[in-house]
Amino acid sequence: MIGTVLSGRYRLEAKLGSGGMSTVYLARDETLDRPVAVKVMHREMSEQADQLKRFRQEARAVAKLSHPNIVSVIDAGEDAGHPYIVFEYVEGETLKQRVGRVGALDTQEAIAYAIEVARGLTVAHARQMVHRDIKPQNVLIDAEGRAKLTDFGISRQLEQDGMTATGRVLGTTDYVAPEQAMGRGVDPRSDIYSLGVVLYEMLVGQVPFHADSQVGVAMKHVNEELPDVQRRRPEVSAAVALVAERSTAKNPAERYQRIEEMIDDLSTALEVEAARAGSTSGEATTVLEAVPPPKRRLSSRARRSWAGIVALLLVAGGTLLAVQLISSGRIGGGGADQGGGRAVAISSATDYDPQGDGEETGSKVGLAADGDPTGTAWKTEHYDSDAFAGTKIGPDPGVGIYVTASSPATPATMVVRTPTPGWDAEAFAAPAGPPSELSGWGRPVGEARGATATEEIDLTVTQPSTYFLLWFTKAAPARDQAGRYQVEVSDIKLLE
Repeated sequence: MIGTVLSGRYRLEAKLGSGGMSTVYLARDETLDRPVAVKVMHREMSEQADQLKRFRQEARAVAKLSHPNIVSVIDAGEDAGHPYIVFEYVEGETLKQRVGRVGALDTQEAIAYAIEVARGLTVAHARQMVHRDIKPQNVLIDAEGRAKLTDFGISRQLEQDGMTATGRVLGTTDYVAPEQAMGRGVDPRSDIYSLGVVLYEMLVGQVPFHADSQVGVAMKHVNEELPDVQRRRPEVSAAVALVAERSTAKNPAERYQRIEEMIDDLSTALEVEAARAGSTSGEATTVLEAVPPPKRRLSSRARRSWAGIVALLLVAGGTLLAVQLISSGRIGGGGADQGGGRAVAISSATDYDPQGDGEETGSKVGLAADGDPTGTAWKTEHYDSDAFAGTKIGPDPGVGIYVTASSPATPATMVVRTPTPGWDAEAFAAPAGPPSELSGWGRPVGEARGATATEEIDLTVTQPSTYFLLWFTKAAPARDQAGRYQVEVSDIKLLE
């Protein structure tokens, strides 16, 4: 179709790309003498009523969206059996091309792009529209370094029940949300999952899952947790890693519930990374300047002591920035405010059973600190009671696991990943030892009640310690034996 003039106005000059439904051309708007992008539906697709309806729906839907981070629709029409949509022409490259060209992006740059895509989604979600195909191929980076979201070709207006229609899997499996891969209903949290995967790819330089088929990749999104970002890229701050982790939770109820929540945490993470570097860099600069001034804090599922981020800022040489952040109210006074932290190096994990036989499936205990937060886990023995009745002798019946730090530390948080949520536990710290009896650990420095799958325990450690004990006082229902109780731990992290 090169050389074709659609509706006497849009001259197709070059092919930019093609998909199963349409081809996109660089064209010249001869009326206004400007370059545009024209998406022309394939003739065989236009003969299918449902596909033609989807194509026209995209034009109407995106025409309602006006935002600097969304590619604008200029016109739409049909010429000689060729339905088409005219978009603004963005000169640059796709985010996928950029990652392919340079590999893992600068952390600030990656966060900046994620913020801009998320900002574009706020407009779509506000209009009850789910994109359903968030991927770096659908993010264009213009000449000024701004990210623009495009291709709402499989977006759907939310139905009255708040969910899109079920039964049909659409989207790219490298970034597909678990519920979408299973053909279930999707909502804005599905876009949040996909954006979390895009953030992971920008930080690591590759998608999280690989398989022999697209179905295999989709099933990994359903069944496997994303690899730990900090294990793949250790220099990334805990604030960034927690955004990637929460946005890609398998259960939509455990993700950010609104895209604005993700933007808040991304903005805080960007400030943390900028402070660590001493300044902003590249494309991140304009985004950081555009972050709104009200208080910025990580959400309740990413709790951190505000003192931790201030210490981090000071270490990075950002003393002045720290003072400005506190005085401006961006990082508030009081222990409830939140910030970022870095991981404490852990050299080993050890089971702890002083009230029993002295060993609790000890051969597997290393799985709790092997850096794999989902694929492996340490397990306690099975018990007939969730309170360890009749099996443990002591004033505070239970069983535990402790990790040994590579050097003395004063962590602010213990993050525990568990396939058996619901247990209760107390956390202890010891500078020497480890103590052979529970009483030797002193007073608890933290606690968890009804633990979630990713439980974050706030710690109050008053002196540098080497040993950190998680003492379970209530077990959870075992996954493999009905009526019995157990605790499984797939990963323990300490964050300063």
